[in-house]
Amino acid sequence: MQPATSPQTPSLAQSWRDLRASEPKLRIRDAATRLGVSEAELRATECGTTTVRLIDDWPAILRRLPLLGEVMALTRNESAVHEKIGEYPEPEISGPHCLVHGTGPIDLRIFLSKWAHGFAVEEDGKQSLHFFDAHGDAVHKIYAKEKTELAEYRMLIDIFRSEDQRTSIDLTPRPARKAEIPDAEVDVPTLQAGWRGLRDTHDFFGLLRKHGVSRLQAMRLAPAGFVRPVAKDSIDKVLNAAAASELPIMIFVGNPGCLQIHTGPVRKIVPMGPWINVLDPGFNLHLRRDHVASAFVVDKPTDDGTVTSLELFDAHGDNIALLFGERKPGRPELPAWRELLNTLDGAEDMS
Repeated sequence: MQPATSPQTPSLAQSWRDLRASEPKLRIRDAATRLGVSEAELRATECGTTTVRLIDDWPAILRRLPLLGEVMALTRNESAVHEKIGEYPEPEISGPHCLVHGTGPIDLRIFLSKWAHGFAVEEDGKQSLHFFDAHGDAVHKIYAKEKTELAEYRMLIDIFRSEDQRTSIDLTPRPARKAEIPDAEVDVPTLQAGWRGLRDTHDFFGLLRKHGVSRLQAMRLAPAGFVRPVAKDSIDKVLNAAAASELPIMIFVGNPGCLQIHTGPVRKIVPMGPWINVLDPGFNLHLRRDHVASAFVVDKPTDDGTVTSLELFDAHGDNIALLFGERKPGRPELPAWRELLNTLDGAEDMS
């Protein structure tokens, strides 16, 4: 009897090569799904050829990124891909939290406790850095562009090259999805009072964590008048209207390890099958409209007045994207943004 083969033996590398040979344009993320493994496992099979494993000193790596010059930053989840071109500013690192935010277009909130594996990849003449969580899911990627300082890129790889260049990887099993606590067990009056007393939108996550509720659950339990269910295709109307009126907006797309933000106008909106795309110089968004199971217009009070967002959720209750009008602390929300959200149709069925 032949011994059982684990997903991390050379047979995985061969399966990946065979699949890529038959479908050259197949993306590695889709190939991993097809093969029943994580993207990081496929990436590890190429260590020693196109891929170099990096040590897990994420703060040090982040501090060297400004030396690379212009690159493309990519953050995604199951339903949306967010791409920004620019230079990384100096990161502000405080324990497991990292703020990448300056005068340029790259704007990130990084949660370092979720980062577990990193690779430098060179394939098809392109150089890139890929970072994964403990389960093998991608949290952030960085791609070299025409103006990237490739000497600094190569130096980064030399400095952070790991001695471990195995073609397998040790992963932590993905935990079962945590069920929401029953609404009846939530102290709804206190949750609503906390919501009405918010002074900064950044405090909203802390409020949810304090009460043990998910973001989607909070949509149901919100104070009266603070949340309005809207049509699932609201993202199309918002993007097209913002483009037509040149209204600057903010688009947040994230996963457990990274949140990436675009601030500014959107111009070229292109539907393509199930996708709605923003295809602008310096910014691309690709969002699966068919994954949007619910959408809400949400009000949060702040010291600068009410801040309103469009929030999209998938069928699992995970957040796909958040959209706001462009704003900075100390400035009120753009009236045109609220007027745009007020034109959105209500949801037909919330059952």
